[in-house]
Amino acid sequence: MSDEPEIHGSCAPGFEAVRDAFEEGFRSRDEIGAATAVQVDGETVVDLWGGHADVAKTRPWQENTLVNVYSTTKGITAFCAHRLIDEGKLDLDERVATYWPEFAAAGKGAVPVRDLLSHRVGLPAVREPLPPEALYDWDAMVTALAAEEPWWTPGTQHGYHALTFGWLVGELVRRVSGKSLGSYFRETFAEPLGLDFHVGLAEAEHARAAEMTPIATPGEGEADAEAIEMGKAMLTEPEGMTARAFMNPPSMAAGVNIPEWRSAEIPGANGHGTARSLAALYGAAARNDGRVLSPEGIERARTEQSHGKDAVLFLSTRFGLGFMLSQDKVAASFGPSPGAFGHPGAGGSVGFADTERRVGFGYVMNRMGPRILLDDRALALIDAVYASL
Repeated sequence: MSDEPEIHGSCAPGFEAVRDAFEEGFRSRDEIGAATAVQVDGETVVDLWGGHADVAKTRPWQENTLVNVYSTTKGITAFCAHRLIDEGKLDLDERVATYWPEFAAAGKGAVPVRDLLSHRVGLPAVREPLPPEALYDWDAMVTALAAEEPWWTPGTQHGYHALTFGWLVGELVRRVSGKSLGSYFRETFAEPLGLDFHVGLAEAEHARAAEMTPIATPGEGEADAEAIEMGKAMLTEPEGMTARAFMNPPSMAAGVNIPEWRSAEIPGANGHGTARSLAALYGAAARNDGRVLSPEGIERARTEQSHGKDAVLFLSTRFGLGFMLSQDKVAASFGPSPGAFGHPGAGGSVGFADTERRVGFGYVMNRMGPRILLDDRALALIDAVYASL
């Protein structure tokens, strides 16, 4: 019997190169299970899935297999904030404390909403060690962050808020809308657009979730030098900002294949969804027809706010308001269009919109790659998409 995984789905004429790149991921890039989808001008031109949803390779990947997409969730969270801005309920230049009074503690009273969305607020981590259960306790996390003193003067530099972005922006959404981030996204985007994407996965849906591997040990030439540097810093400075950003609460080490993680709302890291849903959401944004955000909202979302050496990640990052933006560096590019915006996730998942080419893209997988930003598997797919346009 062949070890070649079965690939399912559809690929429009002219996009065969995307299918080839997807299959190549299984042949030469150690893919276990994955899915990718592409919309062009609102039409789905690629919708592929294959492989297995578990490491033991006993569960075939299904059309509706859900994947924990880590920081790709941040784009979902950002869309929610921008909808509230579009509706005039949230103001980028208003003080966070206007909506969330407790946030004014520790000298943060003048911090504007803009700094939260652009990773400039200086709260990538909580210094005081938190108990493991705090990771799944919304009130515990937002209370700790409201009380925290910034690691740098807000607005003076940027550093990736790996987990805290979700609680910070999610609490703003909750204070303004009266709904949790997961509920707001479901009612505002998922249900109207027919998206199978969840922030806080209902217990009845856990069986559909793919088993995620630990982050791969990098092979020769596979990891960014910055990823290696960051890993060393986390080991040698366990109380430092970068280590705290990823490992406080320490329950992050317990992994994501557990009910507590799947059920919680962690809007910086635990969205569960399909590539099809990412492509549909970003595809609607790419058409810029007002269904997701206003045209002004799209322009606002992708306007550069932060660019350069990241205080947390040890490499260059570039952010708009909640979304990551392309950089010239190949491993940080969403393709050739400079205005493309979206978000990658740890291990390899990514979703993005390109309004110039009217492309929405999604890729999800369960074998975690070692790169910090975009993974080789996603980059190969993105290259194939643009070669096919």
